[in-house]
Amino acid sequence: MQRRSMLRASLAGLFGALAVREASAATEAPARQRVVYHLADADRVVFVLGNIQNHVDGVGGPGKADIRLVVHGPALRAFHALAADDHTIEMMKKLADAGVGFDACANTMKAQGVKLDDLTPGFVVAEKGGVVRLAELQQQGYAYLRP
Repeated sequence: MQRRSMLRASLAGLFGALAVREASAATEAPARQRVVYHLADADRVVFVLGNIQNHVDGVGGPGKADIRLVVHGPALRAFHALAADDHTIEMMKKLADAGVGFDACANTMKAQGVKLDDLTPGFVVAEKGGVVRLAELQQQGYAYLRP
């Protein structure tokens, strides 16, 4: 009889502990998203910037996710300060204000003959190159998106 009581008490304790664990897991905040967008095609600049804005909005606004954009190849020309159109500059500024980070490929910058000051404000240089930066961010747990 005492064995049954001890068994019942043990089972009740086990199920109680599991219920508490499930309840606390259900109330935990989801992990903060870490995402890197890859942009190389000049004809996709506005589209990708729009996707990133949709992402910021979709997670609840600025500061709710860690988002970076790595730009290399022909797409970087769209961010040359003297050539960038007003809409691209406005979109980039809004995203930068929302906490989005921008990385420019050092190899592309060299090939295009531009320095960091020649790009729209907000960029940092991916010194080892854009593709290396993409791989580094993925190793750090960033999800890779190439819209």
